[in-house]
Amino acid sequence: MIYLIDASVYVFRAYYSQLPGMVDRERRPVHAVFGFARFLGDLVEKTRPAFVAVAFDQRLATSYRNAIYPPYKANREPAPTDLAAQFDYCRDLCRHLGLATFVDPHYEADDLIGTLSCLMRGQGVRSAFITRDKDLAQLVRDGDLYWDFGSRGPLGYGDVHRHFGILPERFADFLALTGDTSDNIPGVPGVGPKTAAALMRAFSSIDDLYGQLGRVGSLGLRGGRELRQRLLEHRDAVYLARRLTQIVCDMPLAVGPGDLRPRTPDLAALGTLYDQLGFGPLLRRQGERLAARAARP
Repeated sequence: MIYLIDASVYVFRAYYSQLPGMVDRERRPVHAVFGFARFLGDLVEKTRPAFVAVAFDQRLATSYRNAIYPPYKANREPAPTDLAAQFDYCRDLCRHLGLATFVDPHYEADDLIGTLSCLMRGQGVRSAFITRDKDLAQLVRDGDLYWDFGSRGPLGYGDVHRHFGILPERFADFLALTGDTSDNIPGVPGVGPKTAAALMRAFSSIDDLYGQLGRVGSLGLRGGRELRQRLLEHRDAVYLARRLTQIVCDMPLAVGPGDLRPRTPDLAALGTLYDQLGFGPLLRRQGERLAARAARP
């Protein structure tokens, strides 16, 4: 199994959950780095992954999604200035721990994770999606896990279906119908989660939905005739939304399974980084344990 870590959401969680006050040599805050380091070390120590990759979002709004829809995520406030600098430390941390680390100026972490998952699925390797982001649920297939590590246990394919009420394969289409306020993606007016879920139970995709739009009125949904008309009027918007909600799984990544095996942590580089950050012995000892385990035959 490959563990695919949606790093940015855990850096944000650490930033808002850890008590501020930790600073590096230049008196800059580093509490998010500390919280992320604990999360990451605990995950690797507990799971002992055969394959692992850590994906970060690029800070700049240069995603291809912004190119096709400029308002995409325009509702989000910029990251706090004292957090932006901590992301650089977090990426350095991952590399020093020997973990394959990815970031791209045009694709999001979700797309990196989707592409790596499909690459490894072609090699017969299942995926554990380490995330708090519901969007990644669309990638889960039989044998995979969706896991918000540190908050709840892992969810398998059937668990994801029961938890969200939507088959993973139909999740991107579901979001295209409802919209996604967190990403500033508008949906079809009047189509909420319950209606969208009912449509996704009745149709296998939005292509199937629009191919049989006349059936909508016979589904027993409230206002079925008006719903059919709204779906028709907003057809182009729904297809645009699906381009935004659907995770890319065929990025041009020059990477193979061998590149995704964890390497022995670089204890010297970790020690230098922890000295700069002002971290104590807790994380150093964990790094030593991980290095010792990696050295065993």
